[in-house]
Amino acid sequence: MELSLGLPLFYFLLLGFAVLMYVLLDGFDLGIGILYPWFNTDAEHDHLMRSVSHVWDGNETWLVFGGVILFGAFPAAYAAIASQFYLPIVLMLLGLIFRGVAFEYRFKSDSSRRWWNTAFAAGSSLAAFCQGLMLGTLVQGSSDSLLNQSSLNWLSPFSLFCGFAVMAGYALLACCYLVMKSRGELQQKAARYGQRLLLAVMLAMLLVSLWTVFIEAEIRLRWFGGWHGLWFVPLPLLSLLAARLLFRDLGRVQRQFQAEQEVQSRHEDRPFWLAASLFLFAFAGLVVSVFPYLLPRQLDYLQAAAPDSSLQFMLPGIFIFVPLICAYTLWGYRIFAGKVEDFQEGY
Repeated sequence: MELSLGLPLFYFLLLGFAVLMYVLLDGFDLGIGILYPWFNTDAEHDHLMRSVSHVWDGNETWLVFGGVILFGAFPAAYAAIASQFYLPIVLMLLGLIFRGVAFEYRFKSDSSRRWWNTAFAAGSSLAAFCQGLMLGTLVQGSSDSLLNQSSLNWLSPFSLFCGFAVMAGYALLACCYLVMKSRGELQQKAARYGQRLLLAVMLAMLLVSLWTVFIEAEIRLRWFGGWHGLWFVPLPLLSLLAARLLFRDLGRVQRQFQAEQEVQSRHEDRPFWLAASLFLFAFAGLVVSVFPYLLPRQLDYLQAAAPDSSLQFMLPGIFIFVPLICAYTLWGYRIFAGKVEDFQEGY
């Protein structure tokens, strides 16, 4: 019986882990495409694409893995989400297809290169926007079943705002990644864009937090309805601290470039980890707000869980493939650690 009660929670946490890994890894990957129009020369475009050419397809493993967990462990939630977000999901997949094809064809093209540049940037932006759109609709919640709602329920001001907010967040991750992987003027440009995007992301986080707290009574009670809310106070404080340190480090990169000094290697990767921690704290705040729901105010993880026999059947595959995915992800990033030094050879 204890195993039966613990399995749904285990898969709920595993699903959250898969979503977080996808956001952090494919987030900067998509952000590179979002930043593409902000860089002008072919050399800069080559650098941006080569900086993620070794990891972009592996990063998307977490999207597939998260979908498998949702389908196998929480079929009721999968059915509701897939039916309600059919069009955004299709558009997201089309965006991922276009950017994937652009990876393969851009380096081999001459006259059509600008079209592949457009496909890469547009596909990345579309995929990120659709993810934010779906996130905003889920956070917004509804008192009616998703299966009974209009198929265009996801078109609301709040969900559209979340779509642009996710694009800004992914672009911020990409700027911090470029600071870690680049040198010289390109690194300085990424740091400058990163500071501006950080302000936009913090404003978006503030507005979304205020909206959910003041509109949703259940979330307001969870954060401010008793002494237990004190346990959650560190999350916004840590977010502000991470943002402050990130803004300072990005400014330091710019000042050192202007002074024609080499950035110390121990500082070059810190902006990325600070940006990742900012996403981690935001994700933790989201979980605190909506737990135990998969679909806020409609379906919690216990109601959506598959039968015990199905959850137990999936366990051997989980214990085999989760460590395997983590291992080859870490190995891949370790092999390709360091900077992209030239535009033709990559590493």
